[in-house]
Amino acid sequence: MTDRFIYVTYIRTTPEKLWQALTETAFTRAYWWGMFLESDWKKGSRWSMKFADGRPNTSGEVLESEPPHRLVLDWNKVSSPELTAEGPARATFEIEEAGGMVKLTVTHEAGPKLLAGVSDGWPKILASLKSFVETGEPLPFVPLQAC
Repeated sequence: MTDRFIYVTYIRTTPEKLWQALTETAFTRAYWWGMFLESDWKKGSRWSMKFADGRPNTSGEVLESEPPHRLVLDWNKVSSPELTAEGPARATFEIEEAGGMVKLTVTHEAGPKLLAGVSDGWPKILASLKSFVETGEPLPFVPLQAC
């Protein structure tokens, strides 16, 4: 059984710029404190998240890709055997225009241990994303709970 974490934020940007920030390696490195994502972001493609030194953290398949509005990822935590054992999770990113800004909704469905980690991590990462997109500066590094 999986549980669900949902986080909504509003960012002063366009859907296209937010999509770019979510999917381009150079952008993810900036606001995710060196971690980065890699993929061509097409449905059925593989994607991966790596630590700053290139070690694998998370990987999976792109389940849905509708640039610049929706991205759904199969989420397999490969850096922790304990979390890998919970099985795959799913992360959904929905981007909607909202009166001169963008509403970003992140939904993460996962087992209880991974969910505890993403419930700590997503608010910090998305706050850094928002700061980076709006000001060009990510937030200072904030330690994340092991997830």
